[in-house]
Amino acid sequence: MDLTLKQAIRDSFKRNKHRYGYRRVLLDLRNQGWIVNHKLVLKLMREMGLKAKIRQRRPYISYTGTTSHIAENTLERNFTPDKPNSVFVSDVTEFKVAGRKVYLSPVMDLFDRAIVAHTVATSPTTALTSASLAQAIEACAPKPGWMIHTDQGFQYQHSSWRTLISQHHGVQSMSRKGNCYDNAVMENFFGHLKTEMFHGEVFDTIEQFTAAVDEYIQWYNTQRLQQRLKGLTPMQYRNQTLETLTA
Repeated sequence: MDLTLKQAIRDSFKRNKHRYGYRRVLLDLRNQGWIVNHKLVLKLMREMGLKAKIRQRRPYISYTGTTSHIAENTLERNFTPDKPNSVFVSDVTEFKVAGRKVYLSPVMDLFDRAIVAHTVATSPTTALTSASLAQAIEACAPKPGWMIHTDQGFQYQHSSWRTLISQHHGVQSMSRKGNCYDNAVMENFFGHLKTEMFHGEVFDTIEQFTAAVDEYIQWYNTQRLQQRLKGLTPMQYRNQTLETLTA
């Protein structure tokens, strides 16, 4: 059995581009019908030298002081809404690619942690963040009263961001100054993305990097298993919920 199980572990590890540690390999195996515990998976992965990439934290700070409007922290760390397309979070993170700084602005649906929109640019402008939010609104068509939570970055204090929210009958929420835990879910996503897609890789062009981001987010939404989603991917969990709501 161990030889067959080892091959299944290798296949899972390779198929997911060395991004899975033993916990997600275990979820993958169980989804395939294997009856196995975490201790054995960990033991066999160690024997085979299969180690997931180690996370590194080096956050981009968009806060430059109070330049305009600061919204209340309406979210208050309630990271588990009871339905999709109702509560979103967003942020900006920075990369160094081919000697230039590049910025990613994703929007996440907190219900299933799916990245529902994202934009990439060489400057962290208000246009970057507003474009990703506009994409999310178009893709998810949230009902009036939906919420978007961010930090106090200058992009989110800007009138263009606030106007976009109000035009679509949304509620703006902001983390308290200097408190990264108020937007911990997005910070966690950035950590996974940089570990699993960026660190240790070489991108010769920004276009190459952007394609890798697109591929990673597609993989994250449709293939990356999450324990908090009962061992499903974000899209599996979303589709399962929507089927239940429309049944």
